[in-house]
Amino acid sequence: MAEEDEMRETEQRGSQILLRYSAVILLLMLIVFGIIFRTIQTAFVDNKEWLKIAEQQKRPNRLVYPSRGNIYSSDGWLMATSVPRYYTYIDFRAEGFNVDTFLQSKQDGVDSLAYYLSKNFGGKTAAGYKAHLLNGLSRKSRQYEVYGPKVSYTQLKEMRTCPFIRLGRNKSGFYTKEMVERQRPFGSLASRTIGDVFGEIDSIGVTKGRNGLEMQYDSLLRGVPGLNAVRRVNGAWTNIVEVEPIAGMDVRSTIDIEIQDITEKSLVDMLRSTDAELGTAIVMEVKTGEVKAITNMARTRTGVYRETKNHAVADMLEPGSTFKVASIMVALEDGKCQPSDLIDTGAGVYPYAGEKIRDHNWRRGGYGVITVEEAVLFSSNIGVARKIIDGYITQPEKFVQGIQRLGLTENLQIEIPGAGYSIIRMPNKTRSNWSATALPWMSFGYETQIPPIYTLAFFNAIANGGKMLRPIFTKEIVKNGETVRRFSTEVVRSSICSDRTLRIMQGMLEGVVERGTGKPAHSNAIKIAGKTGTAQIAEGGSYEGSGHQVSFAGYFPADNPEFSCMVLIRRPRIGYPSGGTMSGAVVKSIAEKISANRMRYDIREVEADSLAVFIPTPKAGDVQALRRVLRKLDIKAAPNHDESSWALAKANDTRIELDDINIRKGLVPRVVGMGAKDAVYLLEDAGLKVELTGLGKVVKQSVQPGAQAKGQTITITLQ
Repeated sequence: MAEEDEMRETEQRGSQILLRYSAVILLLMLIVFGIIFRTIQTAFVDNKEWLKIAEQQKRPNRLVYPSRGNIYSSDGWLMATSVPRYYTYIDFRAEGFNVDTFLQSKQDGVDSLAYYLSKNFGGKTAAGYKAHLLNGLSRKSRQYEVYGPKVSYTQLKEMRTCPFIRLGRNKSGFYTKEMVERQRPFGSLASRTIGDVFGEIDSIGVTKGRNGLEMQYDSLLRGVPGLNAVRRVNGAWTNIVEVEPIAGMDVRSTIDIEIQDITEKSLVDMLRSTDAELGTAIVMEVKTGEVKAITNMARTRTGVYRETKNHAVADMLEPGSTFKVASIMVALEDGKCQPSDLIDTGAGVYPYAGEKIRDHNWRRGGYGVITVEEAVLFSSNIGVARKIIDGYITQPEKFVQGIQRLGLTENLQIEIPGAGYSIIRMPNKTRSNWSATALPWMSFGYETQIPPIYTLAFFNAIANGGKMLRPIFTKEIVKNGETVRRFSTEVVRSSICSDRTLRIMQGMLEGVVERGTGKPAHSNAIKIAGKTGTAQIAEGGSYEGSGHQVSFAGYFPADNPEFSCMVLIRRPRIGYPSGGTMSGAVVKSIAEKISANRMRYDIREVEADSLAVFIPTPKAGDVQALRRVLRKLDIKAAPNHDESSWALAKANDTRIELDDINIRKGLVPRVVGMGAKDAVYLLEDAGLKVELTGLGKVVKQSVQPGAQAKGQTITITLQ
């Protein structure tokens, strides 16, 4: 019985446990089914409602605009940088716009706003601003300008404190449109080469270059925008930068600010004096090909010139007489002539193939019989043309091949977008593209098209021992102060001609300036070599009455070239068009000013005048400070005898003598000869009250040195 009772009891206990487990499982299943039900309901039934609630807790992500990289000169001066600018608007149909406040409030109404705008921003009277704003309200405009010009960030902050606007975006409808303004601290200097940017920030959050280096290196300068998330946290809106913006890289150009300033001023002075249509000037470093200055100035109104286009690299022009250098070089290389060969130019007019070749002095009887060298020096069209005709009339393609050997048709891969290139025709087998006059006219610079930068590269090669370099405008690309790419000199042709031809031509170019058409470019300060050019401008298929362009291309100093330079002036209206008198004079001005700015003299080698001071007299004071300054100035100082901490300095012809100043406790020190800093320190250290008058060093003290210091007031006079 006992065993049966025990078994019955065990079975009952097991049933109870099973019942409890079943209840727990059932409860868990109900919870699971409840969770699944709520999940399905949330995901599918209440989906739109919950998404709407979620959207209320966040705002659309915003782009974080990157800062565009800067452009610097070769010597580190800032030439282009970005600053934000803002257009300011009111949306008069904004959801929360408060019309009653705008019209009636004394503190935040239109009257107060108009008064504040007039007082702080100008441009209109208070009445004018009020009428302007009421007009926007009557039109119910959604984008109505508050203040016409773009404002800076500082001005925008101030505007946000204006009456009515300070009520916030919802109530005032005030909003802004951000732009980026590219500022050039040096104004017009090399502005077309540095380039411009489009003011508007595009849809991906960056600004884009529109020309010049800004466009060439746009992908590096513009940077990468970041992403700014706006979330509602604990009832407040919080900015969370999810992706940091990457700032644009910096570009260091080859432009030298000092040389650029000299070049631009020299060119503009000549343009104004001749009332020319436009002018361009380029200065290049001979050994590196770095463009140190480039300016393109066009007349916008009488006496006013500014950069509108990069003519130096973009214009494909007939070069005129500067091309005669290339023609004679080819003939010399091919053995078709020698410098001393004689040419009969007659009276300055030479009939050929039904046309007439004229020299510039044909009205004065021409040059008669001259040498090949003189044909270059005096820029004789007839002299050069006859020699080229004699050498190449049966094989004109040989002449063009010779021009190609000089590198004038090479693709120089100029960094500036929109750069031109040389066009020099090659006669085909049937010569259908070649007229009877093509060869002679080409020989003195017509029927070809060459950008000024290409002509300069050619003359630079003559200055550089025959080595032609690619003109470069950029020295390096910099990211966070570290150079990521450095641009080096690039050789286009290792030699454009033989050494003999090069020496002959260098001598001729020096002769052009010394005794030829380039005399106006002669300088007593620096030796210049080069070639003048004067060409009629073709317009509408005719050269008649269309004006002239005058040019000069060369280098300096002629005996050890450092810089090559080209100046071209188009359609001068005052004076006789002359490559020497106009363009050559500009080159002379540039060369002399660059030379003067680079001169360094050892003052010790300069003869002293009666007022010369070689050993300055320093102020008395702290000996250690005195000695430190004298060491920096490389001035000898005699030792002070007692090695006191304070000394009086006296100058003689060769060094500074230091006399000790004895400082005794309780006595007034001598401070005459000291600066204010040391004098005040010593006097206050002695327990005196100090009053100062004047500037400079102490010349008088009201209490005599050695007197008892009893806390009295002492006046020291400085001058």
